[in-house]
Amino acid sequence: MATSPLSLTSKPPSITRLRHQRPPLTTVRVSAATVTTTTGMPDHHHPSLEITGGGADRFLPAFNTLHLPYKPFPIIGWNRHLETIFAAFFRTVPEVKYRRECLRTQDNGTIALDWVYGDHRSLPSDSPILILLPGLTGGSQDSYVKHMLVKAKSKGWRVVVFNSRGCANSPVTTPQLQTASFTADTCHVVDHVSSRYPKASIYAVGWSLGGNILVNYLGREHHRCSLSGAVSLCNPFNLVIADENLRKGFNNIYDRALRGGLSRTFDKHASLFEEMHDEYNVQAGLNPRTVREYDEAITRVSLGYKSVDEYYSNSCSCHVVQHVRIPLLCVQAANDPIAPIEATPYSDIKDNPNCMLIVTPQGGHLGWVAGDDAPFGAPWTDNVVIEFLEHLQKNASKPESS
Repeated sequence: MATSPLSLTSKPPSITRLRHQRPPLTTVRVSAATVTTTTGMPDHHHPSLEITGGGADRFLPAFNTLHLPYKPFPIIGWNRHLETIFAAFFRTVPEVKYRRECLRTQDNGTIALDWVYGDHRSLPSDSPILILLPGLTGGSQDSYVKHMLVKAKSKGWRVVVFNSRGCANSPVTTPQLQTASFTADTCHVVDHVSSRYPKASIYAVGWSLGGNILVNYLGREHHRCSLSGAVSLCNPFNLVIADENLRKGFNNIYDRALRGGLSRTFDKHASLFEEMHDEYNVQAGLNPRTVREYDEAITRVSLGYKSVDEYYSNSCSCHVVQHVRIPLLCVQAANDPIAPIEATPYSDIKDNPNCMLIVTPQGGHLGWVAGDDAPFGAPWTDNVVIEFLEHLQKNASKPESS
């Protein structure tokens, strides 16, 4: 499952286990016949969508697909683990030719951007731009990334994949790899893309840990964010809850898969860390027993945290949703084994007029094997994401740069 984008979730500065309850919110139940408001949960025998958020009424006109019930593909979509694993291994991978651009950061690090080859010649300079942020250890090679890219490109969008440090065979020039809370690289990428295409509106989509990174950026950097809209998919939101969840029962298989991806990436660049005089535990980074052990040995040290719990606590995006100032669509699966639904900040999403949340009854983690393209094609969410972004592009002007 090397291409499976899985992630942990983080928690507040105190290590108390905060869990976001799913109150009887006023939600929108979407059925095939009509759209009605209800305070109850969707009927488990007739799968539908739970929709809420301060911006739900504002954004609902964007969608043409939400009047249909969510129908998981038979058998595959009935079990969250089967759906998650099936999507990771058996979903088709569209052919995409990239042109790589490497950016040098202020700390001498390197970020790899993968643009669609030929778009710089064929698209107008003011074409809308979509930045894609893959999940933990993921990159431009992943099937879910390429499917979204192809869908956006078919609508005339310019697409670029933001590969985090060390991902997608990107060069590593400093002892820092992908982390859940480091927003400086996202700032750098957005500023670079904006300066390169000053006439274009820019949007972003993040999956799993990439969704956590994106929402952290939107909340922490809201005063300087130049994006016109964003989408977060399968966001773990709270790393403490996700860390606990990842080590339970069958979920250990995902922990092993992620641990393997992290250690393989680290192995390529271990020499950079061996030369440092910090607390890096290189041997544990090369052979971690869990993702948590890897983060304790490597990730938290690179960010200056005293413990892995402090790193997780300070990396959760659930605590900054209230500060998001641009349109944000969050899509979660109620049965996600890696981004548990109880970590979703329902109240803050409901209170923020810029946010909307869609919860599907099934979907697993980055599965969503449903809709016309199931079981091997694009996930159900791709059409929903494009409808949201196209709506924003038609109704919003380019934001002023800070």
